[in-house]
Amino acid sequence: MLRWLIGGGREPQGLAEKSSVQTIGEDQIQNPYTELLVLKGHQDIVRFLVQIDDCRFASAGDDGVVFLWNAQTGEKLFELRGHTHKITAIAPFSSPDASEEKNHLILTASADRTVIIWDCTSGRQVQKVSCFHSTVKCLTVLQRLDVWLSGGSDLCVWNRKLDLLCKTSHLTDAGISALVELPKNCVAAAVGKELIIFRLIAAVDGSEGWNVLEVKRLVDHQDNILSLVSVNDLTFVTGSHVGELIVWDALDWTKQVTECNFWDSSVHPDVQPEIKLSQSPNETSVQHLTSDEECVFAAVGKGIYVYNLQMKRVIACQRAAHDSSVLHIEKLPNRQLISCSEDGSVRIWDLREKQQLPAEPVPTGFFNMWGFGRANRQANQAAKKVQENTPMYFLELVGDLIGHSSAVQQLAIYARLRGSLYDA
Repeated sequence: MLRWLIGGGREPQGLAEKSSVQTIGEDQIQNPYTELLVLKGHQDIVRFLVQIDDCRFASAGDDGVVFLWNAQTGEKLFELRGHTHKITAIAPFSSPDASEEKNHLILTASADRTVIIWDCTSGRQVQKVSCFHSTVKCLTVLQRLDVWLSGGSDLCVWNRKLDLLCKTSHLTDAGISALVELPKNCVAAAVGKELIIFRLIAAVDGSEGWNVLEVKRLVDHQDNILSLVSVNDLTFVTGSHVGELIVWDALDWTKQVTECNFWDSSVHPDVQPEIKLSQSPNETSVQHLTSDEECVFAAVGKGIYVYNLQMKRVIACQRAAHDSSVLHIEKLPNRQLISCSEDGSVRIWDLREKQQLPAEPVPTGFFNMWGFGRANRQANQAAKKVQENTPMYFLELVGDLIGHSSAVQQLAIYARLRGSLYDA
C-alpha cells in the first residue's frame, strides 16, 4: 500500500490569472487516493516533510517548529521547539549500521543561523550549533561515510556528534542553495549559476580528520540553478531559473545533454500553443526535478515535462498542468506522477503510450517523372519505420485532490501505507 503526505501553506500566490487547465470534475474513477486525516498544529506555511521510518515522519516550516507524527494514526508525537526563525532545511540522520538498533535523528537548520540535532525517540534536543556566519540553506547526509554536510556561505562537514571536521573558505554571499551526493565521495553544490564539485578526503592516519577539496567548477548554466537530482551512479541532472536542463556524467562531470526549450510549443506539435505577448521567468523556471532509471520529470513553470534520458528528448508534457507554478512533483508506482502547485491543487497524472497512427504516404506524380518517386517511397518507409519504433506518450489527469485552500509546497511518499497530511 502507499501513503503520501502533503505539506501546504497559508498564502497562495499567482492566482490572479487563470489558465485553461485540464479538469476531470468530481467523478474520479481512476483516482485511488482519498483523504484520511487532517493533521493540525502548524501556525504558518509547511515547507518540509521527511520520512523517519515506516511509521513516523516530521514536518517543519515558517513557524520554526518541528512536529513528529505517527503516519498511521495521525497522532502528534512530539513538538520540537528550539529555533527562533523559520526552518530552512531538514534531513533525517539514522545509524548506518543495519545490524545495530537504529538511532533515528533529524537535523534542522533555520534562518536564525543555527543547526539542531534532535532525537526522534525522546523528542529531545541533542545538540545545537550556532557558529554559522549565514543561514544554512541545505543539509545532506552521507550515510556511507557517517557524516553530514551543511551548505550556506561555506560547505561544512560534520560528524554525528556535531564536531566540525572541515569546511571550505567563504564561497559567495548568496551561498550554496542545493547539494546532491555523487560517486567517489563527491558532492555537487549549486552556487548561483555555478555548479561546484567537492571531494571529501579522509585522513590517512586513521583519525577522524577530513578534508574537503574543490575539484571543478561547471559554468554552463546561464541563470541560477534551482534544482538538482541524482538519477543513478552515472548521471545527475540540474535545472535553472530560465528553464535550462543539463544532464551530467556523475563520474567525470562532463555535460551530456543541454535542453533549453521545454516551454517551446513547436517542439511538441501535438500541444495547443498559447498566445502570449511575453513570458515571465517564472513560466520557464525549473522548480523541481525527480527521476527514475529511465526518465527525468521536470516541474517547469505551470507545466510538467517527461524527459527520456536514452532518447534525449521530451516524450510527454502538460504545459498547463496547474493554474500556477508547479512547486513539487514525485513519482508514484505504475507510471504515475503526483504534483502540487501554488494554486493549492494536488493532481495525479498517468504516463500513457499513445496509439500510433499509420504514416501518410508521400504523393508521387511530377517528381516520379524524374526518378524521385522511388527515393521518396524509400524515405517514407524509413520515416514510417522510425515512427513505428518510437513510442509516443502523454500525461493524462486521473486524480484532482481537493483539500487545500492555499499553496502546497511539498509531497512525501510512503511505500507501504496510505493517507495524507494537510497543513492547518
